[in-house]
Amino acid sequence: MKKQPRPSPAELPLSFEVDPEPATEILTALAGIPLLLQACRALRVPASVNRHLKLKLRDKGLDEPSMVESFIVLNAAGAECVDDFLHLSEDKGLAELIGHPMPTPSAARRFLLAFHDDENIDQAKQLRLPDQIAYIPAENQHLSGLALVNRDLIAEFGKKVPVEKIATVDQDATIIESSKQQAMVAYTGERGYQPMLALWAETDLILTDQFRDGNVPASMDPLEVAKVAFANLPPSVQTYYYRGDSACHESQLIKWLADQKREDGPQGPIYFAISARMSVALRETIISQVNEESWLRYGDEQGDVIQQCADVVFVSNEEAHNKLSQPLRYVAIRISKRQGELFADGSAVKYFALLSNIWEWGAVKLVNWHRQKAGTIEKVNDVLKNEYAAGVLPSGKFGANAAWLRLAVITHNLVTGLKRLALPEELLEARPKRLRFLIFNRAGRIVHHARKTILRIASSAERISRYWEEGMKSLAT
Repeated sequence: MKKQPRPSPAELPLSFEVDPEPATEILTALAGIPLLLQACRALRVPASVNRHLKLKLRDKGLDEPSMVESFIVLNAAGAECVDDFLHLSEDKGLAELIGHPMPTPSAARRFLLAFHDDENIDQAKQLRLPDQIAYIPAENQHLSGLALVNRDLIAEFGKKVPVEKIATVDQDATIIESSKQQAMVAYTGERGYQPMLALWAETDLILTDQFRDGNVPASMDPLEVAKVAFANLPPSVQTYYYRGDSACHESQLIKWLADQKREDGPQGPIYFAISARMSVALRETIISQVNEESWLRYGDEQGDVIQQCADVVFVSNEEAHNKLSQPLRYVAIRISKRQGELFADGSAVKYFALLSNIWEWGAVKLVNWHRQKAGTIEKVNDVLKNEYAAGVLPSGKFGANAAWLRLAVITHNLVTGLKRLALPEELLEARPKRLRFLIFNRAGRIVHHARKTILRIASSAERISRYWEEGMKSLAT
């Protein structure tokens, strides 16, 4: 008689019952979060918050450093709304490990509202030119203080990692959709906000962020963001680069970048490459001047499109008007389908261009270097919106949303610092969801023994040693 095969364990009913009574032991589902907060304290973020953020009017409730830490926990744990503080507050073990409880949702909302100022918005509206619709409000002192906390964090990172001598600043705007009634319609037709960020590409640190309404064009005053970004770089940086898309093809920004004696910025060269806005004159110059032999292939040889680039001599009206001390270089880009196929819009060829002050590199190297921006600032924008809480804005108040984004930025920079300072090298490129799976969202039990608090983590002895013990030692030095 043929033996019946045993059923797979995956086919059997789960053999346990849920006890309706809560666990009496002191447990935590976030045993890796204290490692991140150790990085927070090693980088002196609480001390910086104490210096720059004065919100409390009463002694009751959490102080400012504890409140900022709570928002860092919210982002790092994978939560995405203020009400998630209720869930985090049930984790009694986490509160014991970090030394303070989570705020109530109502307290967290009051904290965020302190960063909003109607007067600044009214003033920005009044300062608009007659034909302007969009405006960028000034930040109130609390929101500016939070920006100084991020600046101090970067400075502390620079002290601990002084080997980074090169800084490439990548600047870009991103759209955060929002159904709030106060949200404006962006150029894509979506209602939301369009903040602009600048990233230090070599370290993955966000140098600055500027919150904007959705209807503010990305080309509106990008120079202000660039100035803050370069000012926030640590003194160890000696060589400067800059990359931007066509929104950064703005005369005042280009003039500032090209001026080696620039005001409010580092002295000496800033080497840059920016996507050029394709004017009729530039397109006609590319078509008429660049012969077929000058086009060089770049990018994926096996793709369904042919990508080519070539230098082209061109002087825009803005450059002629500004009388730059050094001429700018234009590199034309031509994209075509294989075997004469057409693009969706019916065109056979698409033309783009870069403008740059880098003459030493070949056209292919320059184009490929500029394209790397997609793997830096665009990736970080995606991480902020989809892996931290920045993609779900909590309020109809502009300043509260600006603070919400900035707290996500600070969390990102702390996670970046943790990876560089304390975690194994193979986790250097790990995204937040990977770190949650491996480290942050681990179960642990708190044990009190011999006047000590001990954390027992549900992980292998090897991983506890590599992630927690070695990480804590690295951050303590």
